[in-house]
Amino acid sequence: MTDTDVLVVGGGPVGLGAAVEARRAGLEVVVVEPRAGTIDKACGEGLMPGALRLLQGWDVDPPGRPIAGIRYCSGETAVSHRFVGPAGRGVRRTALHEALRRRAAELGVVTVTGRVDDVEVLTSRGTVRAAGVEARWLLACDGLHSTVRRRLGLDVDPDRPAAADARRGTDDRRRYGLRHHVGVAPWTDLVEVHWTPTAEVYVTPVADDVVGIAVLGPRGTDLDAAVAASPALARRVADAPVVSTTRGAGPLRQRSHRRAAGPVRLVGDASGYVDALTGEGLRVGWAQARAAVATLDDPEAYERAWRAATRDYRVLTAGLVRWATSPARPLVVPVARRAPRVFAGVVERLAR
Repeated sequence: MTDTDVLVVGGGPVGLGAAVEARRAGLEVVVVEPRAGTIDKACGEGLMPGALRLLQGWDVDPPGRPIAGIRYCSGETAVSHRFVGPAGRGVRRTALHEALRRRAAELGVVTVTGRVDDVEVLTSRGTVRAAGVEARWLLACDGLHSTVRRRLGLDVDPDRPAAADARRGTDDRRRYGLRHHVGVAPWTDLVEVHWTPTAEVYVTPVADDVVGIAVLGPRGTDLDAAVAASPALARRVADAPVVSTTRGAGPLRQRSHRRAAGPVRLVGDASGYVDALTGEGLRVGWAQARAAVATLDDPEAYERAWRAATRDYRVLTAGLVRWATSPARPLVVPVARRAPRVFAGVVERLAR
């Protein structure tokens, strides 16, 4: 006997998405999460059209502002592309989390407030136990610094440079994110990415009177300094009040040896993460959640599905990060402007 079919560790957007998917498949689900209530975290908050489509397939439709495309900016140089198909949406992380919490509760997902300090795979029983709950399967959706990944020995040391980085004498993985909101009416329906000498500043419309500002850069990056390094953006928000707490995340680069171990599946950031540069974390995480539920009885099938779901993201994002952390960084926006079809192709791929 088990307490539930599926135990989801982590009650963030990916964990709740996994719980919703499992309930829609007719499985009993328990979510264990140490934080009560609505959870906020550092996030760019831009849902690309594909991510919004996944959400709406679960009957989740959070409020926000339409996102019609992407604009890259560097000084006076800019290049934009508007999505060919439906728009995405800028959504406050708290609004997204609350909408997913409501949907999970409507479907009968049981949420337990608790912390997973260890994971026990009960081989003789074919089950797994964590936080006092025994289940047939465990979906680890506990983020960048996943306890489940570490406890099961699936972690790859994030402080050890990959061989290619070591040969170059660089380590492009040590990047961090910061985010807060300012009270100003959005001036565009595009996500703006301002490329400064050392960081990328993302501006996302999330409400009629609020924009989110997120910064990606090396350790020690200061959000206010990054905004100031883009004079055009600094002028836009010069008199706007900060209306949320500054939150951070990182290091962003995380790797795992495998994504499946017996009855355990690593899902979302817990399974490995490249960077937030392309803004695909949630879409890829939800795609993994759907794949995990579809392949619960076949660990190797999940490994294949995970690779398929993340291949484009891993290749494109890793390439952009290498460019962004190289001496050629100042050429990113000028090259995109001179090759608008290539830029449009990249944006459309992100929109899927």
